[in-house]
Amino acid sequence: MGDFNLALLIVAIVVCVIVLLVSVYLLVNYQHPDDKNQAYFPKFVVVFGISIAAISILMLPADVANRQACRNAIYNGACNLTLPMKDLWLVVYIADAILVFFIIPFAMFYYEGDQDKSVGKRVKSALLWVGMTAIVCGLLLGILYGLVGKVDFTVRHLSSPATTFPSSLTDFSSTQPCIGTSNHQCSAYSASASSEKTWTMNTTFPEYVVALATIVGSVLFCIFGGVGIACLPLGLIFSFVRRPKAVITRSQYIKEATELGKKARELKKAADALHQEERSGSKGRKWRKNVKAVEKELLLLEEDVKALEEMYPQGEKAEATWAFTVLGYFLKLVLGVIGLIVSVAWVAHIIIYLLIDPPLSSFLNEVFIKLDDVWGLLGTAAFAFFCFYLLLAVIAGAMMLGLRLVFITIHPMKWGATLMNSFLFNVGLILLCSISVIQFCATAFAYYAQATAAQEIFGHTLQSLRGIKYLYKYNVFQIAFVVFAGLTFVYYAAFGWRKRKTTGRFQLST
Repeated sequence: MGDFNLALLIVAIVVCVIVLLVSVYLLVNYQHPDDKNQAYFPKFVVVFGISIAAISILMLPADVANRQACRNAIYNGACNLTLPMKDLWLVVYIADAILVFFIIPFAMFYYEGDQDKSVGKRVKSALLWVGMTAIVCGLLLGILYGLVGKVDFTVRHLSSPATTFPSSLTDFSSTQPCIGTSNHQCSAYSASASSEKTWTMNTTFPEYVVALATIVGSVLFCIFGGVGIACLPLGLIFSFVRRPKAVITRSQYIKEATELGKKARELKKAADALHQEERSGSKGRKWRKNVKAVEKELLLLEEDVKALEEMYPQGEKAEATWAFTVLGYFLKLVLGVIGLIVSVAWVAHIIIYLLIDPPLSSFLNEVFIKLDDVWGLLGTAAFAFFCFYLLLAVIAGAMMLGLRLVFITIHPMKWGATLMNSFLFNVGLILLCSISVIQFCATAFAYYAQATAAQEIFGHTLQSLRGIKYLYKYNVFQIAFVVFAGLTFVYYAAFGWRKRKTTGRFQLST
């Protein structure tokens, strides 16, 4: 038993180191050239935030493995040698909340501050904004915790009379499961509805902070996750359907490139005009709307340029480039089909296990358990994959809605061209939704993840919290998730096969 716990500790340390190295790798390769050798504090926040998000997702499989470490214990103190998962959960998610609501906003305000101002003034301005946010959040959390920071547990009082133990085990059968010669009834059978009582207890403040952060993240999760669970695989599949079928001629390339050049000049004029307005101090609602419109048109223009380069590869290795392009689209098809199977399995599991009462089947829970029987960590690995896939769906849904709805700020991640404010925004979104992803997975796979620290925090405590418990009692977030997923499936079935039409001349709103 001790050897297993030591091995689990070593694996946890190794995984944390790997996650840290991967976070640094992503930062180095995605960062914009303008941010090299500067903006060190935002970079530290990005690396730390990515690491916390990844570790939080991996902690649920680790929690399951930690539970298995003392599953067959032969002495009571064996579980004391395992990892203190409840404390680790609270540390990770308190750090998550601090990053999302305080440190990342400070880093963004500082990074986006006027470059003409001194470092001290930029820090002062960022602290002012974050300080105001901290005061409001602190007062709100304190008031809510004082008024409704309680959990209500429904319990049933059971009692049974004592009797002499039978001399023969043949007295027990499926029709007589209890000891007794009169009515042969167990206390669970004889308890009346009047024996139910409600126990009210004060939850801890860290658990309450995690609960409220989970609610905020769950609102975004059910929207972005529901959209993303459908658009992630279908986007890859329809990208293959809309792929370029053949290389275009040089004359066609020149014609399309000329049109894109005109569009680029229009966007440059619009950007210069907005920059001039910013310098003059007229940054109103119309200005912000025009900035988002320019950002959206710029992303669409970049997509058109990339598509044109694919249809007319240039250089000495043009044929090889075209071959890799074709193979890339076939790889998207394969990944899209695999993703579609996983997405359908997720939606089916939610309906079968969560929305139907009583559940028709434990479905994926049974799959993970059977995989564990094949090999000890196979079910845990599959479990971790499904949790990670849900987080990828959230990111895909946020990007899809950001490209189509002007009121959502667009912060795309691009290889070698991502500014730190976009990095910080996406890391904050991932961190905020990661709490809800874990809570959602802990609920969806309650049978597989039973008796874990995550179940105690996200199952019993969160779902019994006063005022919040009704959102989980009536499966509000699960229903919203399935509805958004269904609407997105219908949208892609109706319009996904169509190629996007390039927009016409771009004009600022007046």
